[in-house]
Amino acid sequence: MAEKTSGVGLGNLKPAAGSTQKRKRRGRGPGSGLGKTSGKGHKGQKARSGGRVRPGFEGGQMPLVRRVPKRGFTNPFKVRAQVVSLEALAAFAGKELTAEVLVGAGLVAHADRPIKILADGDAPQGLVVRALAVSASARAKIEAAGGRIEA
Repeated sequence: MAEKTSGVGLGNLKPAAGSTQKRKRRGRGPGSGLGKTSGKGHKGQKARSGGRVRPGFEGGQMPLVRRVPKRGFTNPFKVRAQVVSLEALAAFAGKELTAEVLVGAGLVAHADRPIKILADGDAPQGLVVRALAVSASARAKIEAAGGRIEA
């Protein structure tokens, strides 16, 4: 007969030694060490069912979150533009640039969100920009390189 190999298989999997413990069986008599009050001591809020204080509660003292002064706010209507630098547009010399073209090239993630071209680097020759926001310095560089911006 062929000898059985002692490799790991689904039939002989078990957890690493010392990695598991038996669960505490509370309320099972005095011999268990967790009988009667089941490790909860005597009376009081923490002995009751659902008996815990809510997070941040400091026993009636004014909580830290209310003692510390509050400053500023976050504008929920803020519009964040996706930015593209002029040096990233070097491959588009003499071509028309739209949101869909930039998404196709992988320079921005979403065509339906605002896109703004910034003046980092040199503008490619003859670039035509359609329906994109352009910084004033980027506009000057594009027009100096023989390109134009159309709204």
